[in-house]
Amino acid sequence: MKDVHPENIRNVAFIAHQSAGKTTLCESILHRTKSITRMGSIEDGNTVSDFQDDEISRQMSITTTLLVANHKDTKLNLLDTPGFTDFSGEVITAVRVVDCACVLIHASAGIEVGTELVWSFISDQKTPAFFYVNHLDKENVNFDQVVSDLENRFESVAIIQFPVNPGSDNFNQIVDLVDMKLITFDSEESENKRSDIPDDLSEKAKELRQKLVDTVAETDDDLMGKFFDNDGLTKDEVKLGLRKGFNNGSLYPLLCGAAKSQVGTIGLLEFLHDIAPSPLDRPNQMATKDGGTEAESLDSSVEASTAALVFKTVSDKNVGDLSYFRVFSGLMNSGEDLQNVSQGSNEKIGQIYTVTGKNRSAVDAVPSGDMGALVKLKDTHTSNSLSDSKDSWILTGIDFPNPVTRIAIEAKQQGDEEKISNGLHVLAEEDPSFKFNYEAELSQLIISGQGELHLNILIDRLKNRFGVEVNQITPKIPYRETIKGSAEGQGKYKKQSGGRGQYGDCWLKLEKMKRGENFEFVDAIVGGVIPGKFVPAVEKGVISAIETGVIAGFPVVDIRVTCYDGSYHTVDSSENAFKMAGSMAFKKIFKECKPAILEPIEDLEVRVPEEFMGDVMGDISSKRGKIMGMENQGTFQLIRAKLPLAELYLYSSTLRSITGGRGLHKSSFSHYDEVPIEIKTELTVDYEARRAEGLN
Repeated sequence: MKDVHPENIRNVAFIAHQSAGKTTLCESILHRTKSITRMGSIEDGNTVSDFQDDEISRQMSITTTLLVANHKDTKLNLLDTPGFTDFSGEVITAVRVVDCACVLIHASAGIEVGTELVWSFISDQKTPAFFYVNHLDKENVNFDQVVSDLENRFESVAIIQFPVNPGSDNFNQIVDLVDMKLITFDSEESENKRSDIPDDLSEKAKELRQKLVDTVAETDDDLMGKFFDNDGLTKDEVKLGLRKGFNNGSLYPLLCGAAKSQVGTIGLLEFLHDIAPSPLDRPNQMATKDGGTEAESLDSSVEASTAALVFKTVSDKNVGDLSYFRVFSGLMNSGEDLQNVSQGSNEKIGQIYTVTGKNRSAVDAVPSGDMGALVKLKDTHTSNSLSDSKDSWILTGIDFPNPVTRIAIEAKQQGDEEKISNGLHVLAEEDPSFKFNYEAELSQLIISGQGELHLNILIDRLKNRFGVEVNQITPKIPYRETIKGSAEGQGKYKKQSGGRGQYGDCWLKLEKMKRGENFEFVDAIVGGVIPGKFVPAVEKGVISAIETGVIAGFPVVDIRVTCYDGSYHTVDSSENAFKMAGSMAFKKIFKECKPAILEPIEDLEVRVPEEFMGDVMGDISSKRGKIMGMENQGTFQLIRAKLPLAELYLYSSTLRSITGGRGLHKSSFSHYDEVPIEIKTELTVDYEARRAEGLN
């Protein structure tokens, strides 16, 4: 579209649990709007959305894809998101930059755990949402039950369509409750046949229409007055009420169809054109000026100062980094200079593109409310704000989820370490929900993400895109050593080998501290029995022993060490001698203080359908977990537990196996706690064995 204006733009995210049909519905929209001449399929690997090799081979969406279509001179920016929960960061990205979201519901499965997850994202952003009940051409569908569950869970559901004879390959009719017409869909025609509602459906249609009018009237005082004055609302008034209620979040319209057979797609397009909000209908974005603290309302008009948010970065082998953005204010022009306020740098805006899948078309400018992509920016990353330098607006960034799964990796081939590092940096730039870091304490390169599948795909991309292979290793656990008692004793280092000798002598007392207090060294020397210049050396020796551990090779925590006595030699004493004495004393006394090993404990939250609750709780208990409580969330149960980090390795796969892919979890560090005696024994025996082999 040329010279597109904000009022003629619709920004829509398609979000749902996996297999609800998002990609197929987007493909149908592209076909119905003649953006493509032939509708592709996931099975054939030729959809516009899923164009990456791993998406085609796995037959699933992995990244969010921008698609552009045109319906009745309205530009549709469609963001097709992954349904698998491992890629929730992609969904959060999409929801941040759209004006409404289409939540697809599988007509057989109904509300699923992924539905609840994506709903939490749109709730956080206060994004208007509508439901699209899909797959009505499949067997074993129960539209009325699905609608009832949605109404019970989400309350203000406004049913504006219902299917006729769903559950068969021949399904092709829907009743429109706004127009009160029967719509017959033809996959080959761009228009639908509209006819009067037959007698056998008339009573149901009237009942649902009245329910719709009641729901709509409650969204606006003026409409409520007209409703009582005229004993109902006109079609235009119903549309007005739907538009208002949808936009302000007081109701959630419900449409239906079968994306694969293209039943309902044109009805969806009409809804997006007539009811869905334009960028001008949504509240203005709040932003702060560089260096300021007070958020201000942005002017969303084209004439205002430019402010845009980069919401996605993709590394393209042909053009380099491709930065996807949405303009929230003003007009972005090719050739102009903008400030990257987030990085404190300037960017020359080169060629601007509008993007559909992997296809790009050059444009001169992108107005407020619209989306596009830029190439060859110097220092711009996902979540950065681009703005006119005169205002330097900083928009709210994207809040990506914390990782829930971690694994360690190492190069299969020596010398590939730098390639691996470079590849990981690119992958983390593209997907900020993925993290990596080298943990010096563990001597391991740790990668972490939203699940095993998420990490496996990133490892595959390391191989396919960067030519490096890695081995997956179980990540080590950052155990800690501590004491449960107290003791005191002497450490004496005396060495004479000709010439000047070495002499250091100190007496230490070790006491336990509260969990989390870490370490305290107390200088209690009186009378100069150890010269003041040597006491810090004793502390250095203690710290050295603390860092390397005593009984199992792990750092020591929560301990107070008091140096209260000792002796010295006027010639042979030195800092090194007292450092050795301090280390020797600490290690010897530590073993007399009832030493213990601590392990990290995680706060675990698991959301599962009620029928799996017993199995999940049993599994948590078998992993040394403690159930802390449960909470009913509609048809789901939220289980809260404390679980050792060691037991969380590959937990995503375990949960998926138990629940058939219908469980969801997240975890965060809680505290350190003592390991059972059998694990302590195993760790100490392993440590002594490695010492004997010279591996420590």
